Amino acid sequence: MKKIILTPLIFLYLNHVYSQVTVVLADTVIHTLHIEKNSSIFIDSGEKLPVAEIIAKPFIPLDSIIKKPGFYKTTAEKTFYVKFKIHNTKAVPVMYYYYPGKPYKHFQLFNIAPDGRVQKLVTNGLWSGFIPLQIPAGKTTGFLLQASQFYTSFSQVESILISPEHLPAYKNKMYRWMNEKKTAGILLSGMLLMMIIVTFLNYLITKKIEFLYNCLYSLCMFFLIFLTAYLSAKPGWFRGFFISYFDLFLLISGTIFYLAFTRHFLNSSTLHPKLNKFLYLEEWVLGILFIVYTVVHVAFNQYQVENFLENVLKIIALAAGLVYVFLSFIKKNTLMNYLATGAASQVFFFIISLSLILAKADADSVYTSPFLYFELGVICSILFFLLGLFYKNNKELTLKIQEQEAMKLQAEKQSFENELAIYKAQQEERNRISEDMHDDLGAGMTAIRLYSELAKSKSGKNILPEIEKISSSSDELINKMNAIIWSMSSHNDTIDNMVSYIRSYIIEYLENTGVNPTIIIPESLPAIIVNGTIRRNVFLAIKEALQNVIKHANATEVKIELKKEPMGFGLIIHDNGIGIDFNNLRPFSNGLKNMKKRMKDVDIEFSRENNNGTLVRFYRKKR
Repeated sequence: MKKIILTPLIFLYLNHVYSQVTVVLADTVIHTLHIEKNSSIFIDSGEKLPVAEIIAKPFIPLDSIIKKPGFYKTTAEKTFYVKFKIHNTKAVPVMYYYYPGKPYKHFQLFNIAPDGRVQKLVTNGLWSGFIPLQIPAGKTTGFLLQASQFYTSFSQVESILISPEHLPAYKNKMYRWMNEKKTAGILLSGMLLMMIIVTFLNYLITKKIEFLYNCLYSLCMFFLIFLTAYLSAKPGWFRGFFISYFDLFLLISGTIFYLAFTRHFLNSSTLHPKLNKFLYLEEWVLGILFIVYTVVHVAFNQYQVENFLENVLKIIALAAGLVYVFLSFIKKNTLMNYLATGAASQVFFFIISLSLILAKADADSVYTSPFLYFELGVICSILFFLLGLFYKNNKELTLKIQEQEAMKLQAEKQSFENELAIYKAQQEERNRISEDMHDDLGAGMTAIRLYSELAKSKSGKNILPEIEKISSSSDELINKMNAIIWSMSSHNDTIDNMVSYIRSYIIEYLENTGVNPTIIIPESLPAIIVNGTIRRNVFLAIKEALQNVIKHANATEVKIELKKEPMGFGLIIHDNGIGIDFNNLRPFSNGLKNMKKRMKDVDIEFSRENNNGTLVRFYRKKR
């Protein structure tokens, strides 16, 4: 009963005592004033009291409560008020910055008049964290700060006055221990920015959605790391918003993008359907839980529920990472192993970071900073992705080259088959024409020859010259037609057949001419295909050469030799006649020109020279 009576009396007494305590600004230059002992606090647990009624409530000395365990959970959940008085003894108004701690969702400054009335002041500084105060000359001014904080592990309530000229130095002093972590964060975010450019360029070039997902993942991690480093020395509103909500948004969004990237990059829907279902389910679970977390954060201010949901989200992400690493290494897929190694390194550094948080390690040092190890995990995961990308691109390039080579071979094969079909059709047509010529024209020419011979026999000694010409012309036409039929028939497209036919022709042609032929042919000839065009041109050239031997050479011997040479075959026709007078050739003779042209058309070298007679040489390289 005594406690019940004494408690409000104590609060009233403390409030009365405090109301007499005033911060005095003398002429002595003071850069920083810690006025927690001169400040008092009241927590509006009901969130319903108007500001005018707050002045009459029992305030508690600020320095007696801010160090108590659980204090910041209480202030984060409710609106609270800080009251203090300042007496300016100077003859001029004084400008100071008031630092109430960090991080604040909202604050509003009021002026307390001597009669207890409260007047709202224009309040700036929410984004910077420092509230400018104007204290009139020679007066005592009471101030009331209405405020609410973000709930974070960095929450802090203070009451400090800082001179404007000293504000930059004060900020540097406050966060000097953050310089190393800030530098490390900026460097790591710079590395991430380069990786973002690489993946985005890959997306623009290939139009593959997995690169866009990885780019978005890297972008989320970039903002998470960069803002953590940049805002480390910023006590204002945005830092509180970032630490209390936005950093988790970036983390979960980046994780969802990374899961989507993994599914598309590995083509898991086709190659690994079970893994695809697992990753897809994780995306939805994380997304739904984060939506619930957002609703709780915005609408209800239930920080214990928020903490629970945040831990659940992080545990799910960690557990899913472990399962993914386990499944990936079981699959023994090289590309998957690259991503799994990156995920394993990220899990490893995340465990280190979590251990430092639970052990409440000194976060002032860059080496014991939990976030530094989180950053290293992100960098390692992206580095292993780039290695996997290099491996995948190399593999795809190899497969593409192989496909192109296969397509090229297929096209060449198809082209060869088409050419072969055309060649076969041409050969069939040549065979048909040669058969028709043999059956029809050959029979007709033979009939003309028989009739001319019959007419000659009936004429006795009075044979008409015309009948003799018909008989000789028919013989010549039959021989020419046989040569044409021989050259057209595909059955004769071998070097053996060509040599046999020419040999037979030479013996028959030189019979009864007084020229004795010597024919030298190798015992064995290779199986070489010689088409009709080559056979006909060679035959006609040899025929022209033999005709010149009979008509112009005055020869008694002629040697025809087919020789195997290192690079091909050579044919030599060498007579023992008078040779050729190259300076006295007949101007209208076409024999030599025709021989040269025919050999050029079939890519055969041709030469003619005097060498104890006339020597004609044909030479063709092997194909």
